[in-house]
Amino acid sequence: MVKKVGPSGRFGPRYGMKLREKIDEIEVIQRQKHVCPKCGFKKLKRISTGIWFCKKCNTKVAGKAYYPPGFEK
Repeated sequence: MVKKVGPSGRFGPRYGMKLREKIDEIEVIQRQKHVCPKCGFKKLKRISTGIWFCKKCNTKVAGKAYYPPGFEK
């Protein structure tokens, strides 16, 4: 049987549940595609800490470390 775990599953039982839940929340958001502020397409990806790149219009945008510019929870 395959166990389904999120991105924080690599830590196993270490570091506590609260910390692993926070990591899950952050990593799921940072790895998904977001709406580009320039062209409006959902093609914005994180390429480095605070640097976001749109694959449609080839725009580099500075945002927060884990969230793109204009992102609201």
